[in-house]
Amino acid sequence: MPPTDPAPGTPARVPAAGGRTAAPRTAAGYAPAGGTPAGRASVPAPRHRPESLHPGAWWLWALALGTAATRTTNPLLLALLVTVSAYVVITRRPHAPWSRSYGAFVKLALAVLVIRLLFTTVLGSPIPGTHTLFTLPEIPLPDWAQGIRLGGRVTAEGLAFALYDAMKLAALLVCVGAANALANPSRLLKSLPGALYEMGVAVVVALTFAPNLIADVQRLRAARRLRGRPDKGVRGLLQVGLPVLEGALERSVALAAAMDARGYGRTAQVPAPVRRTTAALTLGGLLGVCAGTYGLLTAAGGTYGVPVLVLGVAAALAGLWLGGRRTVRTRYRPDRWDARAWLVTASGVAVAALMFLAAAREPAALHPGVVPLVAPALPLWPAAAVLLGLLPALVAPAPDPVPVPVPAKESS
Repeated sequence: MPPTDPAPGTPARVPAAGGRTAAPRTAAGYAPAGGTPAGRASVPAPRHRPESLHPGAWWLWALALGTAATRTTNPLLLALLVTVSAYVVITRRPHAPWSRSYGAFVKLALAVLVIRLLFTTVLGSPIPGTHTLFTLPEIPLPDWAQGIRLGGRVTAEGLAFALYDAMKLAALLVCVGAANALANPSRLLKSLPGALYEMGVAVVVALTFAPNLIADVQRLRAARRLRGRPDKGVRGLLQVGLPVLEGALERSVALAAAMDARGYGRTAQVPAPVRRTTAALTLGGLLGVCAGTYGLLTAAGGTYGVPVLVLGVAAALAGLWLGGRRTVRTRYRPDRWDARAWLVTASGVAVAALMFLAAAREPAALHPGVVPLVAPALPLWPAAAVLLGLLPALVAPAPDPVPVPVPAKESS
């Protein structure tokens, strides 16, 4: 029968190769909705995945919690700060190799506690105490070592003071570990201002050197085992070292060529006064940040610590903004600082600000005494302020689930 024209408005069938008829298509050339052609598996639509949080927000949140930890020696508040950071890490840590560093920071914090207590036990404590736990044999020292002793009485007051002081540093280390486990380091380096672009590239190259070197060694040792050659001992190390060095040199040459092709190191024409102003602002801002941080960590500098720190940060940011004008580059898919990043940052800043307020109004509750030795109490409203740090567990996007491999079906 002769072919007939389709009815108006009906999708036409396009003849395919081999005499078959392809799937019906509309006038626009796309397959119509309502199903898939027979014999062809349907492709699910891509699921919308929310964007991950800006890495700078995680660092600001963690550093704010660490700042709050420096304002108290109450072990209950410090333990609550560590618990809050650990809960956020457990619920929002992505499944990536760099996110496994949190355990190392926790072990380092425990090591700080053990070392501080060991030093207090062996070298003694300046805190006078009446509750003697045990007495170690004391080693006599010469006259020029006055003020130092080895052994002697170990009191409960001295150990309590050392434990409270060490818990402050341990909590700060745990908060830094939380930032390392939550913030993607490569995205964080990509978010650096233009003035730190070259430094960021150098850090990325340094961070990727060791993993690539280890991967080369493992690959070459596996190849030598497959060939029946020794891969251990001095002989195996010498025979593996030369190919590894050759591969590292080849990667270095390829990286240098790629960086030169992308215009790395080229700067814009900036007047000399702008360069001098940039250097003065950046250097003065960094000095102000150091002085302000020192003032925050010491009791005597609490009055000038905050204003000096704020002025130093403002000067450093202005210097970095001016320095970024010398770098001619673009950003590929920059991370957005959205409302969730503001909420996460605000939660950490609120915890730090309320802890500063509590340290000024209730110093006895945040710094429990050890002479006489009393059990520390948990102040209610500072503890409630610490719980504000749990906000990222609610507003930050959840990590992607771990993909479960599906076994392939055996064909009959």
